[in-house]
Amino acid sequence: MEQKTNGNLKLGMTFMASIFFIFGFITNFNIAMKDQVQLAFALTNFEAQLVNFSFFIAYAVFSFLCGYIIKKIGYKNGVIAGLILVALGSYMFFPAVAVLSYPLFLLAVFVMATGVVFLQTAANPYVAALGPQETAPARLNLTQALNGVATTIAPFLAGILVLAPAVLAIKGGASPAEAAKFVQMPFIVIGTIVVLIAIGIVFINLPKITGDDTISSNSVFRKPQVWLGALGIFCYVGAEVGTAGQIAPYLREGGFAVDVAVKLSAIYWGGAMVGRFFGSILLSTLPTSKKYQYSAFVMVFAFFVGWFITSAAVTEGQFVFNSQPMNGLIFLVIAIANFFLMLLGKGKANVALGIFGTVNMLLILAAVMTPATVGMWCLLSIGFFNSIMFPNIFALAVNDLDPAEMPLASGIINTLIAGGAVVPLLIGGLTDAFSARGALLVPILCYAYITFFALKGSKIR
Repeated sequence: MEQKTNGNLKLGMTFMASIFFIFGFITNFNIAMKDQVQLAFALTNFEAQLVNFSFFIAYAVFSFLCGYIIKKIGYKNGVIAGLILVALGSYMFFPAVAVLSYPLFLLAVFVMATGVVFLQTAANPYVAALGPQETAPARLNLTQALNGVATTIAPFLAGILVLAPAVLAIKGGASPAEAAKFVQMPFIVIGTIVVLIAIGIVFINLPKITGDDTISSNSVFRKPQVWLGALGIFCYVGAEVGTAGQIAPYLREGGFAVDVAVKLSAIYWGGAMVGRFFGSILLSTLPTSKKYQYSAFVMVFAFFVGWFITSAAVTEGQFVFNSQPMNGLIFLVIAIANFFLMLLGKGKANVALGIFGTVNMLLILAAVMTPATVGMWCLLSIGFFNSIMFPNIFALAVNDLDPAEMPLASGIINTLIAGGAVVPLLIGGLTDAFSARGALLVPILCYAYITFFALKGSKIR
């Protein structure tokens, strides 16, 4: 019986890891497209942030409804529905760019995001309910780490395969409308791959998660930690997306080229990926010696991530690799600091979350007050300390819930992922009105609330 349970856990976790990878890639590819879209449609910073707004507002519109739908049709059918919507949205980008219609482009983003809402509303509670509650943060951090692999690859590919060729085309005399066509093919490929995955999932037998039928899911409304955690997710996603979108404007103000600024933003997401691997290891039930051994491998991996991302580029239409090992070493040092600060959390999700919220406030203040060459690394480091926030906030918010309550709780929490729509838009408006540095004060308020939730708001009562 135990062997069967372990087999179900492995199958469920393998399946969910692939889903986390898919929606991580799609989310960040859209975020990275903001700079390409701004170039193609000649937009202000505020107008360009409408790409993020259109994506993340789908969470406010559909997450709550998705929670009810998934409770009725099951996790597997919810995932299939999400994948179909993602594919539909992907295919809509082709006509949007062909006629150069920004409203149609935003509609395509919204449809794709609706599919991601289904995927995420199904995926997070499934992972949390798939095993013991005490190891839920470790499982969520592991799947979020694989999500982090995708979120690191996505902006890198967007910069290398889309933005850099578009910038090169414009320098060669092409119009922004012609350069915009570089967006079309990646989304056609994404849509086709997602359709194939959806077809494959139809034939997969997933382990079923069942709860206590005597418990009403409406009892979730009486759980304060769910609501406070939802607000924590609002602040986290808003700060994460807003800070990521602010890296390019910040670096442009500091004299960096557009394509270089976009490529460096991949470092931000690379830090989140590395930090999530640390989180999945340190919050697990592994023996201490194994935790240190695996963490050492992650540190070596961190060096190569920082080295490769900052060294690869497209110049005059050709892929080139300008080796910059010093950037890899800087990235490694930040990873080591992230590891030791995570150790201070002593394996407790709320303590680690409080420490990281405080660190991010300090990093943003440093970025505001220092030259761009130094402040750049402060901003890029924030990715490391964002790493465990979503899984830890989610795990704390759904702690002590029955599996029957999970879909609705996930719907409530995911609704406030709409912070990714509101906060970046506010940051974009403040950037136009004042400066990229001044607008960075907004995420500080977000991280202050996250620190409060970690240390106080997450207590069950």
